Amino acid sequence: MARRKLSHEGTLVLDCEGLSKFIGDHEPVVALVAEARKRGMEVVVSALTIIEAVHQRTEKARLAWVLSGVRVVPVGDEEAKAASAMLVNAGLHGHQYAIDAAVAEMVLRQRRPVVMLTSNIDDMAKLCENRVRLVTV
Repeated sequence: MARRKLSHEGTLVLDCEGLSKFIGDHEPVVALVAEARKRGMEVVVSALTIIEAVHQRTEKARLAWVLSGVRVVPVGDEEAKAASAMLVNAGLHGHQYAIDAAVAEMVLRQRRPVVMLTSNIDDMAKLCENRVRLVTV
């Protein structure tokens, strides 16, 4: 697999798939997170991403260790309103996009440059309007 280059400083955001693969010790994601940290990037997840990524088989000790090394961003009233507006602007609606919109809203508030590890390139591109670099995981 070709090695992906990440920017110096800035923020690396893990969406549900990125966080799931990091918790699962998926080598390419672990390597990208390590490279991001080496370059001074902050690693961030939305609080909602944790809800979306964790399931019955999630190894709780690994989850705790992963979360201890990332910044978890809460979602409040203002963030929810902004995420709702993003959905409208992107022409999306419904529960299947709700967490994506909240994550995208959070992504746009992070220190630039922002890179997001995601499996949902199409929807995130609509929501983030090409203001972040999306990397497929």
